[in-house]
Amino acid sequence: MIYDRLENSETYSAISERLAEGFRLLQTTDFSAIEPGKYEVDGKELFFMLQSYQSKELNDRPEAHKKYIDIQYILEGEEQIGVGALSEMVEEVSANPDGDIWFYHGPVTHFKMEKGNFAVFFPQDAHAPGIATGDPAPVKKVVVKVLM
Repeated sequence: MIYDRLENSETYSAISERLAEGFRLLQTTDFSAIEPGKYEVDGKELFFMLQSYQSKELNDRPEAHKKYIDIQYILEGEEQIGVGALSEMVEEVSANPDGDIWFYHGPVTHFKMEKGNFAVFFPQDAHAPGIATGDPAPVKKVVVKVLM
């Protein structure tokens, strides 16, 4: 997992060209002009989901992906995300291989995401997003999906 501010994303661009392309997308796109939804950039190799939702009091089902890296970037609001090692998850709760998402139960550590923060989750990172930092509140976030 990587946690940082978008202005520092160049530091991580050498990891892969697709990851660098994902960061460029976040830096150059006016998301205020786009409706929430799923948008292809380079077919299934790089796409993003613009999300607008209410944070929730609890997310006790960390998720993980096997084919994609997530770059999660907060546009408005704030939330906590729980993160834990996939190898430490104690139970698989459900799976949707076609959607590249598996849900688990297991230990996580929480960190706060605010406007301008991003987190990169690799396949070994189970993550539980969307948790309120106080009372549930609106969040606007971009999730860039980068094919491994």
